[in-house]
Amino acid sequence: MKPAYLKDHALLHQIQSWRTEWNRLHVWWLGQSGFLIQWNEKHLLMDPYLSDSLTRKYAATNKPHVRITEPVLDPACLNFINVVTSSHNHTDHLDPDTLLPLIRLNPALQFLAPEANRNFISNRLGLEIDFQRGIIAGEIKDLGGFRFHGIPAAHNTLTTDDRGHHLYMGYVVEIGPWKIYHPGDTRPFPGLDDILRYHQIDLAFLPINGDRPERGVAGNLDATEAVLLAQSAGIKLLVPCHYDMFEFNTADPLEFAAVAETRGVKNRILRNGEGFTLGPEMKGSE
Repeated sequence: MKPAYLKDHALLHQIQSWRTEWNRLHVWWLGQSGFLIQWNEKHLLMDPYLSDSLTRKYAATNKPHVRITEPVLDPACLNFINVVTSSHNHTDHLDPDTLLPLIRLNPALQFLAPEANRNFISNRLGLEIDFQRGIIAGEIKDLGGFRFHGIPAAHNTLTTDDRGHHLYMGYVVEIGPWKIYHPGDTRPFPGLDDILRYHQIDLAFLPINGDRPERGVAGNLDATEAVLLAQSAGIKLLVPCHYDMFEFNTADPLEFAAVAETRGVKNRILRNGEGFTLGPEMKGSE
């Protein structure tokens, strides 16, 4: 199993020590599509999967979820979270073993998810539906000092409920002067690059594990598709994700890096538990 870059007390120490750096955007990859974002002592947690629930669930099946990288944090340590998002209902993006400890520890926590999924989420977590806020495509919601724009996602298709609300949703998040795009899981679809170009994305977290039907799970962007989307949409910095979690559903970040270099797309490859900072001087130099 690959070691995390930082984990447990070492990672928590870095999170706490960086929070005093005002007007600097701090980002940590927590594995799969999970990211922690810190801005002026506010903390946003996107699609966290911080347990082994899927490994246990599929241990005796023909689709074992064997971990590649060790977990980075116990969610019971995160008592400073302001907002948590879920992009869709798959367990690596909506994990009760991660979310319930977070909700218990953070009584003022605000939870954002696709409007179409609110009943499912309430049933899965065993909580009243009012604990969460729903969002639809094109809608804007302000929570915990962050502004969220609802962006459709295709996993593998643009799927809606009987009201026309998307079951898979990404988010463009405005944080101070920064705009971040987190799709959760998505395949390319017509018009996505136009939507993102309109928002002038500074930083995007894009999956690179691809779409291989033999895996028996819904697909994502592959490395080339992620780079081409970033290039077409004018994304300033691309961070790949959704790899190095499960053996059967991963990708090689070095192949991604080679494609990004060929296309001239600025990128940053992280290890689980690794963070970085964007400061106002970087924003001003764009």
